[in-house]
Amino acid sequence: MTPYYNDHTIVFLNGQFVKATDAKIDLYSQSFHYGYSVFEGIRSYKTASGQTRIFKAIEHFDRLERSARALNMPYTWARQELIDATYELLSKNGLSDAYIRPVIYAPANMSFTKNAESFVVIETWEMKPFLGDKLLRVMTSSFQRPNPQAFRIQAKATGHYVNSILASQEAKACGFDEALLLDINGFVAEGPGANVFYEKDGKIFTPAVGNILPGITRATVLEICEEIGIPATQSLFTSDELKNADAAFYCGTAAEVIGWERLDDTVFPKPWDETVSKVIQDAYKHKVIEKEYTYSLQTS
Repeated sequence: MTPYYNDHTIVFLNGQFVKATDAKIDLYSQSFHYGYSVFEGIRSYKTASGQTRIFKAIEHFDRLERSARALNMPYTWARQELIDATYELLSKNGLSDAYIRPVIYAPANMSFTKNAESFVVIETWEMKPFLGDKLLRVMTSSFQRPNPQAFRIQAKATGHYVNSILASQEAKACGFDEALLLDINGFVAEGPGANVFYEKDGKIFTPAVGNILPGITRATVLEICEEIGIPATQSLFTSDELKNADAAFYCGTAAEVIGWERLDDTVFPKPWDETVSKVIQDAYKHKVIEKEYTYSLQTS
């Protein structure tokens, strides 16, 4: 059996709770043949009060709808309907700290015409941080982030992630932990499944919107910077500028906040535990479990 489900796992499929082993999708679906579907990556946590909470559920399910509509997929579900179904799904599977994957997918259709309906499945499983918990060795990929005029790049579409898979596999084959993708103009864009930040002189920088998926965790990091008082700038920058940073990190729902050891042959000079990036990482860990935090920015 896979690490994602077993004989007892339940999924939410088109309004019904069914066993994962009994769930079926049409093999003639546009999603299967053309990668035409949208999804979300969401986490739930056991909070400091002992309750299970889906982190930023509203933001995630709102983006799911926006993604579907951006790809001309019919969308008929109310946000609260899917949030309630997800909490029930977590309960049925006995999960609290969990990863949640809703997918909106297409019916059988071998043409490129617009569909009259869409389907939904929500799956959940236990998952450790997607990129581990050690500082990452990152490689600048030979693959670029897709041209935003070729796709609805702001949509979290499954087909877009073929690019991510190729970049990540390339980096790992070269002995690195993960890839970094540049955009079509040579500016830093993002990772295969995470947004990038770097730190310089106590300030934080991240790529501007336009060639990236503006992630919900990215927005949370910017919230944390504002709460703590860390200056944060969204702008275009090159990989050379990134290599001159004091520190860097990836963030995403699956990855959470994870620091970098190096980019290509460049090792970031500031010890991670002395960075404001580490302060952000700690603050994020507190925020997702609804635990209050106060931090000093007097890093050496």
